[in-house]
Amino acid sequence: MHALGPDWMDPNYLLALYGTALIWVSLAIIFIECGLLFPILPGDSLLFAIGLFVATDKLPISLGLALVLLFAAAFLGNVVGYEIGRAVGPALYRHDGRIIRRQYWDQTHDFFERHGNKALVIGRFVPIVRTFVTVVAGIGRMDRRRFLTWSAVGAALWVLSVTLLGYFLGHAFPVLQDKLDIAIVLIVLVSLIPAGIEWLRHRKRVAEDPVVEEHVETPEELEARSRDQF
Repeated sequence: MHALGPDWMDPNYLLALYGTALIWVSLAIIFIECGLLFPILPGDSLLFAIGLFVATDKLPISLGLALVLLFAAAFLGNVVGYEIGRAVGPALYRHDGRIIRRQYWDQTHDFFERHGNKALVIGRFVPIVRTFVTVVAGIGRMDRRRFLTWSAVGAALWVLSVTLLGYFLGHAFPVLQDKLDIAIVLIVLVSLIPAGIEWLRHRKRVAEDPVVEEHVETPEELEARSRDQF
């Protein structure tokens, strides 16, 4: 165990285990986290670590190719999550298990209601939310073209910002690899700041005017309203 949790959450452990194949393992993990409803995966950690490993020649892949592949995995994962939401969303929404918990749906639904289309961008930087927000968009039958556009923007910003941060810090401070777990924890905390600020603003508005508090819709209500809206 370490600062990031179990060994499989540690990019250094994964690098030692898989070697240069880590890039393909990372693509699979990011695809799953973004689309297959398994939220407890090290997406942020891997993006940052891939950038750092490329900068320190731990992975024999160009930065440009790594960015393209990581973007594709994140974007395609979202597309799969959206289609799952359109196909079987209401049934999933009612599910309350050990991994797919009802509270995740409720939190993500509230997040989507507050941010609208921007939730597909902001949610990329929020663990758990990025796994479920595209499914919520699918449940609401958000227009596909609009979904694809905003999802692509979110995937590009997420992959570029976190991976390039790892790359440039890796160049500037190669020793950072030995403190990778601490660096990643700090980066994840910093990435949550915008969402935290929005949440505090929302709570302030609710405190000032209780009418602002939104009704939490059922899956059927969300689907019906979103079909009319989009």
